[in-house]
Amino acid sequence: MDLHLNGKTALVLASSTGLGKAVAKELALEGANVMITSRNKDKLIQAKREIELVAKGKVDYMVSDVTDAQSIKALVDVTRKTFGKISILVNNTGGPPSGTFDDLTDQEWQKAFDLTLLSYIRAIREVLPDLKETRGHILNNTSSSVKQPIDGLLLSNVFRLGVQGLSKSLSQELAPYGIMVNTIGAGRIETDRLKELDSTRAHKEGKSVEEIQETIKSQIPVGRYGEPKEFAKMATFLVSGVNTYVTGQTILVDGALNKAY
Repeated sequence: MDLHLNGKTALVLASSTGLGKAVAKELALEGANVMITSRNKDKLIQAKREIELVAKGKVDYMVSDVTDAQSIKALVDVTRKTFGKISILVNNTGGPPSGTFDDLTDQEWQKAFDLTLLSYIRAIREVLPDLKETRGHILNNTSSSVKQPIDGLLLSNVFRLGVQGLSKSLSQELAPYGIMVNTIGAGRIETDRLKELDSTRAHKEGKSVEEIQETIKSQIPVGRYGEPKEFAKMATFLVSGVNTYVTGQTILVDGALNKAY
């Protein structure tokens, strides 16, 4: 299927590793020109090389801090100057620290807000003039916790729901411009973030990482963790030119782990 992505300009946040890199790679494979970004230059250089091995579109990178408003503005300006008007924004960040209510300070709540929700708001604000002209797409990456909270991840549980509310509201406001706004949530996808969470849980419960993983996999109906590429393929469809009517939705990529409707 032709996804009508050839020559489109895509900006993917937090894309030097993990799910962000997987989405950037899939978009470039389908012909989009992709700007990747993170705070780590070395990882960005490596990601750019990896993506270019399969890319049909062009790839460039910029070091940026998504928690800084001026950094986001500069990133959008450079993306526009490099590839032209932006048609696709994929909002993505690393997850906030784990913790329960009694563990967390005001400073940690503020940092999680800046990282997980305010960064998305700022990126959308900067990109929106382009998207109104290109009838573009916004995809906000969250977590399966928007449907079912995850124990020990209170900050994520709270602010991911804020992202979902933002997406739903914007899908209404921006529909007259032909802009599709959706939320995507990952379940147990094999990334460094997931390895970190499994290791933390193993340490807390006095078990091996392998034991923890086997327990979790037994709860996933498809019987395994997902691959970043599987997540990226769904994300790519949602921001592609063939998606002209799916908007305001929350799509989970979780192998049916989540039992909520």
